[in-house]
Amino acid sequence: MSVFRPIPATRDGTSSPVGSRRERNSRDGTVRGGELTGNLHSVETFGTLDGPGIRFVMFFQGCHLRCLYCQNRDTWEVGDGRSVTIDQMMEEIRAVRSFLDRSGGGITASGGDPILQARFVGALFEAAKREGINTALDTSGLTVITPAVERLIEVTDLILLDIKHVDDKRHRELTGRPNRLVLEFARWLDKLGKRTWIRHVVVPGFTTDATSAQMTGEFLSNLSNLERVELLRYHEMGKHKWISLGKRYPLEGTPVPSRAQLEYVQAIFARYGVAAAISG
Repeated sequence: MSVFRPIPATRDGTSSPVGSRRERNSRDGTVRGGELTGNLHSVETFGTLDGPGIRFVMFFQGCHLRCLYCQNRDTWEVGDGRSVTIDQMMEEIRAVRSFLDRSGGGITASGGDPILQARFVGALFEAAKREGINTALDTSGLTVITPAVERLIEVTDLILLDIKHVDDKRHRELTGRPNRLVLEFARWLDKLGKRTWIRHVVVPGFTTDATSAQMTGEFLSNLSNLERVELLRYHEMGKHKWISLGKRYPLEGTPVPSRAQLEYVQAIFARYGVAAAISG
């Protein structure tokens, strides 16, 4: 059974995206008193859905996307959450290390989108790799390839890449952002030969039609580094978080896709040689 431990959010009362004006800060990590820190929302100590085996899953603050169905609406702001150090996180990871090892698991950085804190997550993954711990990164891929991002990918064993929509107009409708950087990121991972799992959420009215499925299937068929493609069933499990924040849930009334709809997308992917598993 997964153990989910929310961490109370704190705010510093400034307009700075991370930390106070007196700190040397950036989008990919903050230095406080000479020590690199990250902003963490919560952890799941025995996760089984975010990579192979049992995973210690860390949900980091901050996300560029504004997905209409976001199940972690409270992770959008990078400055919220708990400030943590590498040593603090490694201590928590070591406490469950035996369970991770016996299952062939490891640690997964999720969010939000941990790539916004690439410098911190990269340093954390470096520390984990020195101890022989498997690392996975769950990301939307909406990023410029900075040196910090390059280093993060170098110390990541597995990428869990969320492809929301291949059509730019529909991607903007669904996430509020263009998808050019996402698709470039996917191609870059392919060029590197980096092990990647693709996650694609099947949302009625957005990704269940033939054209959308064909575009996604064709795009994925040109990537040679994919180990797994998952079709995830849209759900409203994160709706209560929108409501608790005083926000209207944008996809109110959108039905959960039927098995037939999932299999329809799956069949179209198969025509392009993409074997997709239905999850959820």
